[in-house]
Amino acid sequence: MPRRAATTLMLCLLALPLAACEPSKADLLDKAEGITTKQGLRDALGKPDDIAKLGPIETWTYHADNGAVTFLIAGDAVTLKTAGGAAN
Repeated sequence: MPRRAATTLMLCLLALPLAACEPSKADLLDKAEGITTKQGLRDALGKPDDIAKLGPIETWTYHADNGAVTFLIAGDAVTLKTAGGAAN
């Protein structure tokens, strides 16, 4: 295998575990501290892993390495945060 290809492969293999890392529930809650709007939450945590909607109510779920964190959003306001058991 050419040297350049071997180096590229090694770098990709070393980066793989970093890409698979998920934050902890505490990390997610810390980043979301004080956030009151849907856009603020997206800016702080990125796109949620799951979104469920019922009328104007949304639940955004973020998977963590030790469970999941769910935010209840009414309209544009983040109204409640919960942290639960193991992520699916």
